[in-house]
Amino acid sequence: MAPSDPPPPGRGRTAADRTGTAHRRSPDEQEGRAGGVGTIGLVGGVVGGLIGGGSGVLFVPALDRFTTMSRARVHGTSTIANIGVCVAGAAGYAVGGGALDLRVGAGLIVGGTLGGVIGPRLLARASETVLRLLLIAILVLTAAKLAVDAFAGPVLADAVLPGWLIADPWFLHPATTVVGLVIGAWAGAMGLGGGLLAVPAMVLLFGTEMHVAAGTSLLMFIPNSIVGTVVHLRQGTASGRWGRLLALTSAPGTLAGVALGLALDAAVLGLVFAGFATVMAVRETIQLLLRHRRRRA
Repeated sequence: MAPSDPPPPGRGRTAADRTGTAHRRSPDEQEGRAGGVGTIGLVGGVVGGLIGGGSGVLFVPALDRFTTMSRARVHGTSTIANIGVCVAGAAGYAVGGGALDLRVGAGLIVGGTLGGVIGPRLLARASETVLRLLLIAILVLTAAKLAVDAFAGPVLADAVLPGWLIADPWFLHPATTVVGLVIGAWAGAMGLGGGLLAVPAMVLLFGTEMHVAAGTSLLMFIPNSIVGTVVHLRQGTASGRWGRLLALTSAPGTLAGVALGLALDAAVLGLVFAGFATVMAVRETIQLLLRHRRRRA
C-alpha cells in the first residue's frame, strides 16, 4: 500500500483519522458503505417521524460506528440528513391529520434559524468528550421529564407558564424566539434535529399537546437544518455525500414514523420518546467510558 493510500475499512484507524485527517479527505474517500448508511437513514427517519425530530440520536452514534469521520464531522453530516426528516415529517403531519401550532411555532422557527448559524460554529470549537457529555445530558433530562409527565398525569403535564401569559402575543413571540434560538443552536451544533429539545419545551413551557408539538418541531427545523448544512459544509464539518444519502433514505421512514405517531395516544407517545432517549443515553455513556479506558490504557 502506497503511503498516500487511505487505510482499508476497519483498519489503520488512528487518532489522526478521527480528527484532522478526516477533515482533509473528500467525502468519497471516507470509509463507509452506502447500503449501511442508507439503512441508517431509513431507520432514523422512522425515529424522527415518530418523536418529532431528533433523528440525530440514531444518526450520530451510527455514523460514528460505521464510518471513520471525526465526531464533529459526524454531527455536521447528521444536520444534512435532518433536512429530509423535517420536510417529509412536517408534510406527513399536515396531510395526515396532525395539527401544526403556528402560533407557538412562528417564533421557534425564527429563533431556530438564527441558532442554526450559531450552532455549527460552536461545534467546530468543542472537543469530542464535550459533545458526548452534552448529548447524554440532553437525553437524560428529556427522558426524565416525559416519563414523569406520562405517569403523573395532568398535574405535571400542564404548562409551566400561566395561560394568560401564553395568550399575550407580546410575551409569546419574543419568548418562543429566544427558546428557538437556544434550541436551534444546540440542534445546529449537535445535528440532533432538535426534536429532543423542541418537543419537551413546547409541552412543558407552552402546554402544546404531544402530537402537535411533534409536527410543529419538524416544521421548525426545516430552515434550521438548511442553514446549519450550509455552515457545516463551508467549514468542513460535514460529509455532503453521506448527508445527501441519509436525507433521501430517511424520507420514507419518516412518513412511516409519522403514521405510527399519529396512531398512538399522547401518553404512550411520550413514553416511547422517553424510552428511546434513555437507551441512547446509556449507549453514549458506555461509549464515553470505553473511550476513556482506552486512553488510559
